[in-house]
Amino acid sequence: MRRTILVAALAVLLTPAAVSAQSPQSEADVRAAVETITPRDYYDRVSVIAHDSMRGRDTPSPGLDMTADWIASEFTRFGLQPAGDDGTFIQRYSLNMVRPNFVASSATVTGGPDLEFGRDIGFPFGAVNPTEISGGVVALGGLGNWDRVLARADLAGKHVVWVLPEGVDNLRSNRTVWQVRRAITERSPASILIVVPNQPDDFFRRAVEGQAEQVTMNIPWQERERVPMFDLRSGAAGELLFAGDVDMGQLAALGERGMRVREVDGVGLTLSPALEVVEEQSAPNVVGILEGSDPELKNEYVVFSAHMDHVGVGRPDETGDSIYNGADDDGSGTIAVVEVAEAMAGLEVAPRRSMLFLIVSGEEKGLWGSEYFANNPTVPVSEMVANLNMDMVGRNWPDTIVAIGKEHSDLGETLNRVNERHPELNMTAIDDRWPEERFYFRSDHFNFARKGVPILFFFNGTHEDYHRPSDEVDSLDTEKASRIAKLLFYLSLEVANADERPQWNPASYRQIVSDN
Repeated sequence: MRRTILVAALAVLLTPAAVSAQSPQSEADVRAAVETITPRDYYDRVSVIAHDSMRGRDTPSPGLDMTADWIASEFTRFGLQPAGDDGTFIQRYSLNMVRPNFVASSATVTGGPDLEFGRDIGFPFGAVNPTEISGGVVALGGLGNWDRVLARADLAGKHVVWVLPEGVDNLRSNRTVWQVRRAITERSPASILIVVPNQPDDFFRRAVEGQAEQVTMNIPWQERERVPMFDLRSGAAGELLFAGDVDMGQLAALGERGMRVREVDGVGLTLSPALEVVEEQSAPNVVGILEGSDPELKNEYVVFSAHMDHVGVGRPDETGDSIYNGADDDGSGTIAVVEVAEAMAGLEVAPRRSMLFLIVSGEEKGLWGSEYFANNPTVPVSEMVANLNMDMVGRNWPDTIVAIGKEHSDLGETLNRVNERHPELNMTAIDDRWPEERFYFRSDHFNFARKGVPILFFFNGTHEDYHRPSDEVDSLDTEKASRIAKLLFYLSLEVANADERPQWNPASYRQIVSDN
């Protein structure tokens, strides 16, 4: 009798549509919901957002706004609750176009010569966020043994006057100079002031005139620290260093022979850069919620994410096509989330936990939208139990999808268990095949991971159409993508219905989560 019961229980466990014991949904309810995810629906929806009329969905752009509005209309049709700004599905973040304001910028020197923005100080990489930057002064010269020297240097909170070697006048083309720049930045200086020794004043003046018209994008809400960088006129740099008994010529002459770091004693510097807003812009995220059915667990959230943006219009290919439609990158992931949202909303009984569907923008520019949402969430980050991120899931192998991050939490074990329970999907989620590429740190999920939310990142890898106009809808395997969406549906249902939230691997938590 006991053997009969065991066999019956095992048969239920292996049934393709089986649901977990704590699930409030019936097997028939789950089966009916998941069957709404079809290759035809997938194709039709990707065809909307990857159409030429969306002009490649650059961030920001009218095509991106049209895409966000369409996704919001789908969320409305599904009956999701809006979770963006002011009772809408749309959350917007600022992306102002700015240029340096030399007149409003100011510099104050103690123990040294007067410095003036526009005459002595420039903005080589565009406008710097307007904030007062104060500290002592350190001089740096030479390129030899830079790694050992900088490892011992105390640059934190100090203005680094970086005297380039004679003959080096272009930061962008010298690999060693780039490495030194990164190493300086890692030492957390107050700023870096770049000096090209013996540069004629007329050359510096013309460079500053060009910088005054240089319009760049300013993202003041970003929390990551950036070290401000400035140009410093050669003559002014010599006077500033001489005030602290440092010979600029000796630093410039070091070249490849070595590197020296010198304190500029008795000299302090306060820089107050200013900027002028040329054009106010913003970009959208789309946020919808399916409220959970459990009176307590509905205050926790399983977060789905994908990025709707791509790279816009660019260089034509050999066919003359210049619109980068981004059907796979990341139309495929975006529609996977939309398909799951529709299926979840179609359940007669909602999952125990709430589901948050987040479609972000700005991923291609630097994970902007997900960073903004993670820092300005419309539900508490502490109540986000998992993030399932989809980025490029419509190409390459028909029966395999890479799930990055499996080893960092018990979400990996849950995925393996759900995957085994659904052999009918013919879709195996495998471990990261490209750890050397560090994809874990390169898509939207990372902004949740660093906040302490366990993640899985579904990704099929790049291909010959990656970031090319040929990433078109007809190149997608929507049959494969729909099976991945079904796997995501089953996985998220398991997580949402579980008694306990997913748990980090302690070592991974210490490595990944910020401020620990």
